[in-house]
Amino acid sequence: MHKKLLIPGPTEVSQEILQEQVRHLIGHRGKAFSDLYRGIKSKLTNFFRLPDEYNPTVTTSSGTLWFDIVGRSIVKENALVCVNGAFSSRFAQTIKNCGKKVDLVEVDWGKAVKTRMIADKLESKKYDTVVMCHNESSTGVRNPIYEIGDFIRREYPKIIFAVDSVSSMAGDKILPAEIGCDVIFASSQKCFALPPGLCISLVSDRAIKRAVCVSNRGSYTDLVKIFEFEKKHQTPFTPNISLMYALDKRMDLLLKETYDQVIGRHIKMAKYTRDWAKKYFELFPEIGFESVTLTCIKNTRKKNIDELIAKLAKKGFLISNGYGKLKEKTFRIGHMGEWSINEIKKVLAIIDDIWELEK
Repeated sequence: MHKKLLIPGPTEVSQEILQEQVRHLIGHRGKAFSDLYRGIKSKLTNFFRLPDEYNPTVTTSSGTLWFDIVGRSIVKENALVCVNGAFSSRFAQTIKNCGKKVDLVEVDWGKAVKTRMIADKLESKKYDTVVMCHNESSTGVRNPIYEIGDFIRREYPKIIFAVDSVSSMAGDKILPAEIGCDVIFASSQKCFALPPGLCISLVSDRAIKRAVCVSNRGSYTDLVKIFEFEKKHQTPFTPNISLMYALDKRMDLLLKETYDQVIGRHIKMAKYTRDWAKKYFELFPEIGFESVTLTCIKNTRKKNIDELIAKLAKKGFLISNGYGKLKEKTFRIGHMGEWSINEIKKVLAIIDDIWELEK
């Protein structure tokens, strides 16, 4: 039996989207692909309301590739990386592995990184790049990127602001021009409700100009090369054409639903799930900084989470245990992609029955 996915990713993919991938392949250096890719980029531009100084690009990769792209093509010497969970920690380590100097703004898991913390660091030392994870899916924390981006642009306009929105773009409000970020990226298997394998990135002209000045950019991680090929509506290396078909269809569906309704639907699912969690348990994230696309719940009743997951799977649904050191201490329910409020209510009602929470 297929188990419908309410984990932090991959999320559920509809048959309509899966069917797009059985179309015949085309050459990635021909007009047909360039037309397809031009259309995808136009739809991304419209959906995310990108002004002329922002450029969409799609790489055949997981989102983690962009940790390396930031490390190899964006950071010149010194990066300030905000760490409040597993994936932001991985981002920091990747930049170190690229041979760049890294300082941390680090807070406990479950806490958010605040603007004043970054301000204190920027006052004490010179950095060329600030890096942050918007939606830390290991903890369910949503960092205040709009406030932080506004501060950096006003006070430190030469700094490049790079954001991992792997698990929030297309589910939470992500408008790069309003954030003031220069690089922001997401994976296809999260809120875009596609299979894994693509990374959608929105990049400013400032970031591309920065990359020109950075040496040893690598090959697959060379941002300059990526955007040289963008001029021809192509990719430097062979793309996953089948997933491009799926992304093209997904963008049609997102545009039809409209940006505001997509975000509103995710907010409704998040609010219902949080209210349920607060009724029976506690939320793990700091108050006021909860994710819109997944809810991380503190296991205050000391329930057996693995046992719940197994029983829920028999009902046709899959949720996640806590990540890493939070296993059994928390559990996570994803509400991203094509899910609706009624479906979320159904799943939470099943958990009520399994754990007899109403008794």
